[in-house]
Amino acid sequence: MRPEALSFFEKVYKVAQKIPYGKVTSYGAIAKYLGAAKSARIVGYAMNASHNKDVPAHRVVNRKGLLTGKHHFEGTNLMQQLLENEGVEVIENQIQNLESIYWDPAKEL
Repeated sequence: MRPEALSFFEKVYKVAQKIPYGKVTSYGAIAKYLGAAKSARIVGYAMNASHNKDVPAHRVVNRKGLLTGKHHFEGTNLMQQLLENEGVEVIENQIQNLESIYWDPAKEL
């Protein structure tokens, strides 16, 4: 992996680590906050690569609140279970009441 890609991943991890318990954000919101608005997919790659780091990847979803990254977690419903343990309601891979639990790094940091 190129060093500049790795440093972007580290920046993504630093933002993701600040997502509060019981809140979620989107791949695109992190990308936009980092000044790379069209890099939501790269943020997703960073989340997929974060498993041995202290990163709450389960709190990062797509812009519609879908658990698009759930296949990268061990077990069938681990991402959903982690979110539900934090009080987030998920029905059919869709976060309910997204507006009320959405955390936007551009506004919060």
